[in-house]
Amino acid sequence: MNVVVPVPQDDKVRSLWTREDAERLYNLPLNDLLFEAQTIHRTHFDPNKLQMSRLLSIKTGGCPEDCGYCSQSALAPTGLKASKLMEVERVLAEARKAKDGGATRYCMGAAWRSPKERDMDMVIAMVEGVKALGMETCMTLGMLDPFQAKRLATAGLDYYNHNIDTSERYYSEIITTRTFADRLETLSNVREAGMKVCAGGILGMGESEGDRIDMLLTLANMTVPPESVPINMLIPIPGSRLANAPKVDPIEFVRVIALARILMPTSYVRLSAGRTEMSDELQAMCFFAGANSIFIGDCLLTADNPGEDHDTALFRRLGVSAEELDTAQ
Repeated sequence: MNVVVPVPQDDKVRSLWTREDAERLYNLPLNDLLFEAQTIHRTHFDPNKLQMSRLLSIKTGGCPEDCGYCSQSALAPTGLKASKLMEVERVLAEARKAKDGGATRYCMGAAWRSPKERDMDMVIAMVEGVKALGMETCMTLGMLDPFQAKRLATAGLDYYNHNIDTSERYYSEIITTRTFADRLETLSNVREAGMKVCAGGILGMGESEGDRIDMLLTLANMTVPPESVPINMLIPIPGSRLANAPKVDPIEFVRVIALARILMPTSYVRLSAGRTEMSDELQAMCFFAGANSIFIGDCLLTADNPGEDHDTALFRRLGVSAEELDTAQ
């Protein structure tokens, strides 16, 4: 049987993954790749539990970045109007509803290049309020300097999301208003401040298989890999530069999920944007390949997401259920 045994990942002495190792895994016969991924997944997680997260846009539109995939860029004629930062009590009211709906992690996103000092007090109040509800907290606010990262960590923010989007080679084809190094600097600031890292990427932006592998290698070979790895399928936004990007082959998408699971055995691999375009069968394959986290609710920032009724019916068919928050962490 042509299965590659993964490089051991030890907490104290961790071997770095090579491009050759990753390519060999990615190109295994699909059944062998899935067997390897599922075996590793079962070593670290309950295979029939999914982490349920909820995502709220606390400030929509008007972003000065030129990310080619995004509806919120002020530089793209997507028709999305900019909004002001949401009031704290409204955010907390939405968080309560999310908790009642089964979410254990609450994620808040603002369409900023980086947060302004005048907004930080409200952002901190949101973090503290959601923490008081007994939920894990996550934010994505753009680039952070060390001082901003430390403030968020002191307030109790558990995770900071800052996706690297794609490989370093392909990055400038998607975004020109900041660099790949800028992304990594923010992730370093987050880690140094003591927060957990949520970082992943997007498939379907015209990148090659090699770019997808390199993106995962960048994450897996960090000193401490991200604890949460969102894998998004591009949602083509009318008016954006990638509105007519070709769709990702479903089997290739599953291969990326499986590779992420093998390269980062203890990370949550989140099936994120694009689930509305995925069949139930594709989602089931992704869960088997090692995805164990999703966003619930009808909306992801500005994009559609499968409704809770659809998800509930799918999970019943698959025999999976929501993971409970580990209060001992």
